Amino acid sequence: MLRNLTISNFTLVKDLDIEISPGMSVVSGETGAGKSIMLDALSLTLGSRADTAMIALDTKRAEINATFDVTANQEAQGWLKERELSDDKVCILRRVLTTDGRSRGFINGVPSTLADMQDLGNLLADIHSQHEHQSLLKPDTHRRLLDEFGAHNALRSKVQRYYRDYVQKQNRLQALAGSDNSSTARLQLLQYQIDELNGHNLGETLDLEQEQKRLANAESILSHCYEAIGLCRDNDTNNVSAMLTRAVDQLAAIDDPALQGVIEMLTSSQIQVEEATNDLVSIAANFTADPQRLKEVEDGLSFIYDLARKHRVAPTDLVDLQTRIQKEITDLEHVDVEIETLQNELLEIDTHYQKAAVSLSKARQKSSVVLEQAVCEKLADLGMDGATFSVLLKPRKEPLHLHGLEDIEFLVSTNPKQPARPLARVASGGELSRISLAIQVVTANTSRIPTLVFDEVDVGIGGAIAEVVGSLLRHLGESAQIICVTHLPQVAAQGHHHLQVTKDSEREQMINIEDLTGTVRISEIARMLGGIEITDQSLAHAEQMLADVS
Repeated sequence: MLRNLTISNFTLVKDLDIEISPGMSVVSGETGAGKSIMLDALSLTLGSRADTAMIALDTKRAEINATFDVTANQEAQGWLKERELSDDKVCILRRVLTTDGRSRGFINGVPSTLADMQDLGNLLADIHSQHEHQSLLKPDTHRRLLDEFGAHNALRSKVQRYYRDYVQKQNRLQALAGSDNSSTARLQLLQYQIDELNGHNLGETLDLEQEQKRLANAESILSHCYEAIGLCRDNDTNNVSAMLTRAVDQLAAIDDPALQGVIEMLTSSQIQVEEATNDLVSIAANFTADPQRLKEVEDGLSFIYDLARKHRVAPTDLVDLQTRIQKEITDLEHVDVEIETLQNELLEIDTHYQKAAVSLSKARQKSSVVLEQAVCEKLADLGMDGATFSVLLKPRKEPLHLHGLEDIEFLVSTNPKQPARPLARVASGGELSRISLAIQVVTANTSRIPTLVFDEVDVGIGGAIAEVVGSLLRHLGESAQIICVTHLPQVAAQGHHHLQVTKDSEREQMINIEDLTGTVRISEIARMLGGIEITDQSLAHAEQMLADVS
């Protein structure tokens, strides 16, 4: 719910920091004091369109910050986490307006689009005033409220799961069917490519390259080998082996234990030189130039390099290419089988979908009757005796839809002589607010919107009906946060909290908002009761109204 609203350089406000408490908060003030400014500022943070005229005179920038506690708002938390904007418990919506016509929005400090602020705003608060920013005017909200009211969530989730599964498999089937005409030609090409690749052991590329180097440099290799053999053993007495033997003999002639370790190391080196020389002789004896083998190796490498250039891959990647082509061939050869499997699966999913959707439709029909009756009763309580409320379930043309078999829309008639019309076409702001109040009161325990704002809810009413409105709003405040701008003392007295808006044109801060308690609140309600002056009688009446509520 809304915890804090800060406003800077916005219309008549220079700097305000407003704390909003849970429950029902009423906002009062004299006509023209600027009660709607707070709601206009809040609307901007929820994604409403901005106007440079909203920026205070002699300033270049206006800023509004709305801080919401989303601890208990799972849907809002999910929205934030999905976009990596989560702060777990807190969501801060910020809007900045500048005189150059630019408007910027931020969600938890991250620049955000107006559309994102509207989407998130719809999960945080609902303003019941004029048609702007009121989700209750949207058929999507009507469907949600009805499903939540009737506890249809399990059925609705099942319908949506079957629908998404159907769409996924249908898209795959269409992709396979669309590629059917070209699959034969593609298969022929792939088969030619795989036959070409299978003709050689592509995994021997590195071994062939090493063999090619040895064969191409056979004479040089043998020459170096024999030179090394001569140095180690065959050069008369000037070879490594002979010199190591003499060194050992010289040291062995000295009777000194300190030299024993050195003698052993030289003797070991002598043995290793002999073994290495023998191995080198064996290698040289078996290593001969082989022009025919060299040609075979070079031909093999040439073919591999040509294939690599043809397929635009490195020679060492040809094995992976061979694997991929073989897999695609296998997939294409089994397209018909997959198409048949998908067709059977779609028929099965459609059967499950229709069964679940019909069950959802029946549940919606039953719940709509209960909802209609409950809202009509509340409308009568609110002084709209001739008003009727109905839920239209209009069958869809599509055989499958994410939200079931029907569109849902709330219809209202405020005059018995007039047919019911969509809620969005109710002209009177006061009537719309009372209808909204009736719907929200009935769905309060199931609706997910935690903060509800009512403006003009008491236009054109008074007396006993005003007391009913106030009582309903207070009751609604037990399960949701309510902010109500009012001019009726009967409504104001019902609030758990009372904010007063005052205007002082002689001061730089033209609009002030004060949280009223005690005698100050009594005085404000006495002012709202009417009269040029606040009398002892009006004060007593105001005090009694507050006492009756508590």
